[in-house]
Amino acid sequence: MNQTPFEQVSALRIGMVDFVSPDEIKVLLDIDAPESVALNTGALRPFPRVNGYLLIPVDEALLVGQVEWLTVERSAFPKRRGMQDFGLVDLPYPLRKLRFNPLGTLRKLVSEGGLDLHPEYAFRRGADALPSVGATVVLPTEKQLRSIVESGEQRRVKIGTSPLAGDAEVRIDPNRMFGRHLAVLGNTGSGKSCSVAGLIRWSMEEAVQAHKQNRPNARFIVLDPNGEYSRAFSGDDVVKARIFKVNPSEGEFDLKVPLWFWNSAEWSSFTQASARTQRPLLRRALREVKAGRTGVGTETNEDKKLALRRYLSSRLITIRKSARSGLFQTEETKFGFRLKAILDDLEKKCEEFSAHGIESITDAIKSALEATTHTFTDKETGKPVEYYRAFTETHINQIEEALRTALDGIGGIIHHEGPDEDVPLAFSGTDLADHIEILAEDENVIQYLDFLITRIRSFLASPQMRTIIENEDDLTLEDWLSDHIGESNAQNGCVSIIDLSLVPTEIVHVVTAVIARMTFESLQRYVKENGASLPTVLVMDEAHTFVKRYKEDIENQDAASICCQVFERIAREGRKFGLGLVLSSQRPSELSPTVLSQCNSFLLHRISNDRDQDLVQRFVPDNLRGLLRELPSLPSQNAILLGWASELPVLVKMNDLPQSQQPRSDDPDFWGVWVGQDDAGTPISREVDWQRIAADWQAGPVAENRSKEEDET
Repeated sequence: MNQTPFEQVSALRIGMVDFVSPDEIKVLLDIDAPESVALNTGALRPFPRVNGYLLIPVDEALLVGQVEWLTVERSAFPKRRGMQDFGLVDLPYPLRKLRFNPLGTLRKLVSEGGLDLHPEYAFRRGADALPSVGATVVLPTEKQLRSIVESGEQRRVKIGTSPLAGDAEVRIDPNRMFGRHLAVLGNTGSGKSCSVAGLIRWSMEEAVQAHKQNRPNARFIVLDPNGEYSRAFSGDDVVKARIFKVNPSEGEFDLKVPLWFWNSAEWSSFTQASARTQRPLLRRALREVKAGRTGVGTETNEDKKLALRRYLSSRLITIRKSARSGLFQTEETKFGFRLKAILDDLEKKCEEFSAHGIESITDAIKSALEATTHTFTDKETGKPVEYYRAFTETHINQIEEALRTALDGIGGIIHHEGPDEDVPLAFSGTDLADHIEILAEDENVIQYLDFLITRIRSFLASPQMRTIIENEDDLTLEDWLSDHIGESNAQNGCVSIIDLSLVPTEIVHVVTAVIARMTFESLQRYVKENGASLPTVLVMDEAHTFVKRYKEDIENQDAASICCQVFERIAREGRKFGLGLVLSSQRPSELSPTVLSQCNSFLLHRISNDRDQDLVQRFVPDNLRGLLRELPSLPSQNAILLGWASELPVLVKMNDLPQSQQPRSDDPDFWGVWVGQDDAGTPISREVDWQRIAADWQAGPVAENRSKEEDET
């Protein structure tokens, strides 16, 4: 026999409202309320339960709330009615109370036919009205529980189940999860990496089912500092990942981030250029070496002509500056020796560039030097001493005219303004170092640029650096974007794994910043060209290392600060250009507040550090913090999902990932190695060949490739 709604409420009643405020409701449990188990949560479960759900009928809806705490108060035994035995003594009675935090409203969906014996419910955040004191508090039915947890539209991807709601499915909308940035936070070993890999995999599997004819047009770029995710996606036909790393294995690709991708801020942070002298000259050098460059490769005649054009432009600018300042008359000897040095350089170039008017320049310089040079014999040493008298304006004008005529014949002067120093135009690192040295000598500040030039030259000479930053394969910007962000319709795969584990420490922050910035700026230009965004997700593992808070008032920002600033810009502006951000970190308190404040969804695993817990508490309103008190005791694979991706904070047991699809982040099996087998009895062997390791180590970054060739031979 079917129960009426009033009979159902009466059967599920557990107490009444004792106290009401906008963010807190206290409930006085009935004396006969269940004390041990509740049968309506999908299984036999303890009742009352912290973080369990309760309902209060208000008007035509049900107010949904979560239990934050329970307590027992000693109260007088309720007065007996009717016949009383005055010989009995009433002892204090345990009165149970709980705090109930309102979450939202559950409404019954009315069918067109009127009375529905199996009603459906719809949950919505927020409460239209609060109950009054004395209102009935009831347990939810299993269908009501599922309606609460399984609420929301476009629930396309299942990520787990809710143990607090009868294992109801927890599904998310990828537009909400990835479109407004996600932070996955938790201690080491709590399951963060598996959750990140799972979110990518489960999303792609659902997309494959929905897009049956073709591969999903999805783009995930995973920045992997520890090399964990290669195993999770390698050899996978569903996801089809491209893996970029230093010394790649078969089926993987070389990690290339050419130095001409770097912008002026990244160059300044790497070289530690000072703001007053070094940074302006560095930017000028970048502009000048990029001027007119469209590619890199073997030095053609056009490249040689451009080098001459750049050299003559620099000399013409220097002479004009000396003419304006009167240096050719006030410091004539110094200026004369500078002209003589230019003459020596040009005489060496005469044979190679005889058709470009070099001789007219050398003739003008010789004429000026011959008219002003004088010598005398030093009485002490007996050696001739050369000096110069003041040059005339006629001498300077003749040299300028000869330089200008020669430049007009090869394309005109290249002013130091040139193209923007941040435009990715190809150039050689050696050219940059040489040009900085020339500019420093021209400006007479070589003593201030010595360290910067030496740092660049040593950087270019390092074999470890060279494998990443050099452009030996004539890599173009178009090829790099196709490889790393993906071809049209993701024909070459949906996931790019950027393995940063073998990138030298000196440049790992710069490399990470360049990859993130290039991804962001390419999507900006895509929107400009097409009027619509190209949805892409950038995943940053170990984010506390690369998105670490920094001091903004420091004049010279280091590479870590520049890297963080790139991610701050992506967090602020990425959504407008279709770039979503996923951060995974075990130390949220060290992350940039700017980036965290822009994350609208959080997946929180076990967090035991008190500073990290305090920070996480600020992510949710005061009345929803009860669930977060479970963070220190959450088992692995369990997490709390809250924010924009979820209608309400919910405890999730994440889906299982097979061992072959899990990132390589297992804890080391000390006992298994000690005794020679794991818990299942599988033998474990750890033989050591230090000779081979030492040989590879000492041979440098190409040792792995060399050893492969030797094995094949």
